[in-house]
Amino acid sequence: MTIDVTSRIEIARPRAVVAAFSADPDNVPRWYVNIKSVEWNTPRPAQVGSRIAFVAQFLGRRLVYTYEIVDLVQGERLVMRTAEGPFPMETSYAWRDTREGRTHMTLRNRGTPTGFSRLVAPFIAVAVRRSTDRDLLRLKNILEAAH
Repeated sequence: MTIDVTSRIEIARPRAVVAAFSADPDNVPRWYVNIKSVEWNTPRPAQVGSRIAFVAQFLGRRLVYTYEIVDLVQGERLVMRTAEGPFPMETSYAWRDTREGRTHMTLRNRGTPTGFSRLVAPFIAVAVRRSTDRDLLRLKNILEAAH
């Protein structure tokens, strides 16, 4: 089963601010509910080829996986992929300006969960959507409160 979940939000902050904060892996545990920690496997800052290990808690399971940044255009998009673990995935962020200096952010997760039972598989896309929507709302609240 392949999942492909896209969530969107508008944040009342300039695109440069939203992109810089959300594209920094060190900030991920602050706004992703399920991500507990990150560890750099390559030197900072984030760039194409950077590898970052994430520890997550999802559907009652502890997941450890390493993303590699495969595309990065500062302030426009970030694409990370992992091929390992129970949930090989590609995560992408895109940012664009809206009216009044706001930012429209898109967060897309797609992959093939292989480490879950067949009984759980149909619920994974729903769980990913719920989690992603909650993460973007948390990001919005953090960034707008800082203003």
